[in-house]
Amino acid sequence: MGNVSETALFVSTISRQHDVLMAIFYTVFCVLSLLGNGMLLFVAYRKRSSLKPAEFFVVNLSVSDLGMTLSLLPLAIPSALAHRWLFGEVVCLCYAVCGVLFGLCSLTNLTALSSVCCLKVCFPNYGNKFSSNHACVMVIGVWFYASVFAVGPLVHWGSFAPEPYGTACCINWYSPSHDALAMSYIISLFIFCYVVPCTIIILSYTFILLRVRGSRQAVQQHVSPKTKVTNAHTLIVKLSVAVCIGFLTAWSPYAVVAMWAAFSANEKVPPIAFALAAILAKSSTIYNPMVYLLFKPNFRKILSQDTQNIRHRMCVSHSKASPTPDLKAQSSQQCNHKNATISTPFSSCQAESYGAYHVYAEAEPHFQQTSPQRTVRVLEGLVQSEIPVRHLTDRMQNNLL
Repeated sequence: MGNVSETALFVSTISRQHDVLMAIFYTVFCVLSLLGNGMLLFVAYRKRSSLKPAEFFVVNLSVSDLGMTLSLLPLAIPSALAHRWLFGEVVCLCYAVCGVLFGLCSLTNLTALSSVCCLKVCFPNYGNKFSSNHACVMVIGVWFYASVFAVGPLVHWGSFAPEPYGTACCINWYSPSHDALAMSYIISLFIFCYVVPCTIIILSYTFILLRVRGSRQAVQQHVSPKTKVTNAHTLIVKLSVAVCIGFLTAWSPYAVVAMWAAFSANEKVPPIAFALAAILAKSSTIYNPMVYLLFKPNFRKILSQDTQNIRHRMCVSHSKASPTPDLKAQSSQQCNHKNATISTPFSSCQAESYGAYHVYAEAEPHFQQTSPQRTVRVLEGLVQSEIPVRHLTDRMQNNLL
């Protein structure tokens, strides 16, 4: 890692107050990441038999985020509090490898997920052929792709070094100034692990939004004005914008600072700039599970059901522990009442899916007369089919994540 003594390399170059703030941020990220990614994996395990191929990437994203959390933050937090790196050169090397591996795996995984979503929505004739086997092959490819750049510095294509702020380790961003091979590594890393993924993600979700907008307009021509159309277009817009903003917010500052360091011949980047960029990059471990837990209705549905079950069991256990029969009966009635009145988007029959739109009739306050069944025509590829409006959501959700 250079000819400078280990003591000089591993001393913090920012103020102690900044180190403490960094430790606080990392502690919050660690807790939230464990909770968020843990819940995401729990939900995926609960619905493992019905996971769609595209959801394999959501699970893999959670695994890579957890890997980054567990391998980096337990080392970074005490080092920041101690105002120096505590674990020596070998652990520093392992830290750097894990940081690059899990970070690039998350980035590549988001890219693969966006391209698969675009394929299924914009090119359904091909997207409908995308199977779980294809997803598994792509997941393996994601890890291999990230591993190439993580292992490169170990075979002298680039190099690892302590971060400029001194309490963590990563790629040596200053090595291109005196090493042509390191320069090729940095340029390749910037192009293939930032520019290309960023372009694919933005283009994919742009095409999805354009496609969904066109589908929305086509359906509204066949739906009665008295029919209420609740549009999953809004849901997809939120998901698309959240993923793009999350990607750019988490990784753009680090990419800019790293390129600044790599190509500034006589200028040293302030260590605090690297510290802030590293904090934002590690925030991706909490941002990704929040996006998918908030905007994926089928994941929220399982969480809602499990929450209700836990409340009911706790209430039943409390009623069984009551000392007198009267209190037991009263507690049991309260449990049943709570269970019957809990209102969620799913218990109140609000339709949610990843279809391009939801169509259902306005609910009347009391009674509703039976009306003739309304149907719509759906164009799938070159084939038109006519289905009842009430089945529209089920049909369309198969074509979206």
